[in-house]
Order: sequence, then structure tokens, then C-alpha cells
Amino acid sequence: MELKEGLPKSQRIYLKKAVQTLFEEGKGFSLYPFRVIVHLYDAENQEDALPRILVSVSKKRFHHAIKRNRVKRLIRESWRKNKAELMKLCQSNNKTLDVAFVYNATVILKYEEIEAKMKIVVERLVEKLC
Repeated sequence: MELKEGLPKSQRIYLKKAVQTLFEEGKGFSLYPFRVIVHLYDAENQEDALPRILVSVSKKRFHHAIKRNRVKRLIRESWRKNKAELMKLCQSNNKTLDVAFVYNATVILKYEEIEAKMKIVVERLVEKLC
């Protein structure tokens, strides 16, 4: 199967039940500027064996939607560029990995900083899968 770099809807968490399960059953860790919540479970079939993400930015920290959306775009883009190794591991182990990123910083960090932290998060998730 060819590995695509996009972020289609199948790789996002959007159903209310899936979000609720993630926050109830998932384990978390913090790595500034993120609080990361992770839930690993067996995939129903090979097509579902993917890492899926949810990005949350607090209205309390960023009052204007334009700023919240900017942060979410930066996080999604850095995830998209760094998820390849996780995708291979999920498919080889037939696991689904749900990940929620809660942005905790009070300022919008530069893309380079967010991407550097995202690489560390992905490394930790790879260790968890292995």
C-alpha cells in the first residue's frame, strides 16, 4: 500500500463517541505546548489500522477563532509531515492509535517549534507501539 502524506477524514477523530472514549480510556502526558492523550486499541480491519488525531485549542486562551484556527492548522501540518513511521507501525500491528492534542500555550509558537515538539511526541508514540 502506498503511503500518502495527506490527512483525510479517516485519519481524524470527529465522532462524539470516539472523542468520549478517547478522553475516558486514554492515557496522557504533557510536552509543552501540548497535553497529549493517547488511546491504543485493536483495529477492526486493516483499513482502520491508522493513527487518528483530534486537535483542541481552548477558547479561554485564544478568544478569536482566527488564532485558534491558525494553531490547529500548524499542529495538523506538523502531524501530517511526521506521522509516516506511526502509520507503518499501526498497519503492521493492526492497531488503531487515537491521539488528542490539547494546545496549552498562551501564545502562538512558530511552526519550527511546534514541529520539533511534534517529532518528540511521535517518537514517544512509536516507543509505546513497539
